[in-house]
Amino acid sequence: MLFDKQLASALATDQISADDILNAFEVPKDNKLGDVCLPCFKFSKVLRKAPSQIANELATALDGVDFVEKYQVVGGYLNVYLNREAIAKTLISALGNENIGGSDEGNGKTICLDYSSVNIAKPFHIGHLSTTVIGGALYRIFKHLGYNVVGINHLGDWGTQFGKLIVATRKWSSLEEIAKNDEYFLNSLYVRYHQESENNPALDDEARAWFKRIEDGDSEANAYFDTFKDVTMRAVSKIYDRLKITFDSYNGESFYNDKMQPCLDEMESKGLLEISEGAKVVNLDEYGMPPCLLVKADGASLYATRDIAAAYYRKKTYDFSKCLYVVAYQQNLHFKQVFKVLELMDFAGKDDMEHIAFGMVSMEDGSMSTRQGRVVWLKEVLDKAVEKARAIIEEKNPNLEDKEKTAESVGVGAVVFSALWNNRIKDIVFSYDKVLNFDGETAPYVQYTYARSKSALRKGGDYDLNNVDFSAILDDEGYEVVKSVLTFGDSVKQAAKLREPCVVTRHIVDLAEKFNRFYIGHRIVVDDEAVKNARLMLTDVVGRTIKEGLALLGIDAPEVM
Repeated sequence: MLFDKQLASALATDQISADDILNAFEVPKDNKLGDVCLPCFKFSKVLRKAPSQIANELATALDGVDFVEKYQVVGGYLNVYLNREAIAKTLISALGNENIGGSDEGNGKTICLDYSSVNIAKPFHIGHLSTTVIGGALYRIFKHLGYNVVGINHLGDWGTQFGKLIVATRKWSSLEEIAKNDEYFLNSLYVRYHQESENNPALDDEARAWFKRIEDGDSEANAYFDTFKDVTMRAVSKIYDRLKITFDSYNGESFYNDKMQPCLDEMESKGLLEISEGAKVVNLDEYGMPPCLLVKADGASLYATRDIAAAYYRKKTYDFSKCLYVVAYQQNLHFKQVFKVLELMDFAGKDDMEHIAFGMVSMEDGSMSTRQGRVVWLKEVLDKAVEKARAIIEEKNPNLEDKEKTAESVGVGAVVFSALWNNRIKDIVFSYDKVLNFDGETAPYVQYTYARSKSALRKGGDYDLNNVDFSAILDDEGYEVVKSVLTFGDSVKQAAKLREPCVVTRHIVDLAEKFNRFYIGHRIVVDDEAVKNARLMLTDVVGRTIKEGLALLGIDAPEVM
């Protein structure tokens, strides 16, 4: 909202604080009702007056406020119309801002962000896309707002599946062949193992024995284990590079093997642990949840045990203000249980744990299964998107320089954007036709708008901010663009508050649509220097804002398309 804090300060009274007014402000859906609306109904109880009377009395405080054009009381609503030129002039300060939409609200605060969490020995499939790009976008958004962010890839690097892979490798391959191959070869062995074990259950006993040797530190078993990790990390690093994803920590499940016992000892000392059929659990009946299983009857630990140990380690190491877990909603119960156990343990960060749930991805003909080999590999999706982008470039702009680089930016951007367009909790039925659609509300559309802005700036050349006719950008179409640019920072803050990157995604689509309407209806490069300067200035700040928005999502902004 534009000038919201100044308006709130002007309207504040002894009985209604500026914060109360700020929190009550709304943006009218119809521009004819003003730029800012203050519903006064909530103040009736405090002031013992009718909402319309309150609105009329508050309105007098706006007389003489230079950035207020006029105001209007409609029933219990105070509608405020801002001075368009006063607003447009603030664009000049935005041009000098290297951190468009950013702030320092997070200074001194650390956020631990657990996302992606790939499984060792399994290729990246489309189901990993949401956690990876949602987490990556939140990482950049929080950093943009001044937070110290610790990106954590909690690797799935523990469990009997590694015993299964060792058995499969010894029976149908070799350590040397594994080292020379890729993660898809590893996965083919994993699929074959499950096919064979259906008719030969004894394989599972072998697998458990090999995993026990990993747990015991056996050098032969760990040689296999380390090779599986190296092959996987080499492969996933290529995907992360394409998605512009970085991490500050790759401490996975195995890292916490020696950190679980102190947590279990603390639970024991606080009387939280119970024995149930030989397993150690924390009873959560009174909280409407099944018991939280921490140690199996055979002594094996579980995800919950390691997550509790990880929470203690992260608090001690990073002293986080928030610890966020970007994990599918299928794990809702798991995190409720873990957070409740941490609360019962009186863990120092118990009030700062948060599960950022997102919807599941399925194929059009059903759910995915790595064991059955029914998956859509993410690399294939990215490659097909890039291939389609390349074909469009060859058709529409065959002489474009750096065609391969642009095709990569557009194709990968389209896939990332598709995952960040809807609210994160929404389930996705994966469809190539939808993901690879380059029309409408898509990354290519926003990228093209940015390229259009850069083209106009190249044609227009330098512009003079000392000679600007602001009226040239303040008709209804231009004013909508100005407001969209200046409220971008609010959308970034809202995205962080709601943990919803789609707020940024939708804002830059909205900005692109409004700018394109203005661009089509108004020539940018005209003979009148003051008019040209105004429109070039607006074009410049639009381009900068779109580029920043795309960057927060992890998407390139090509200057030519």
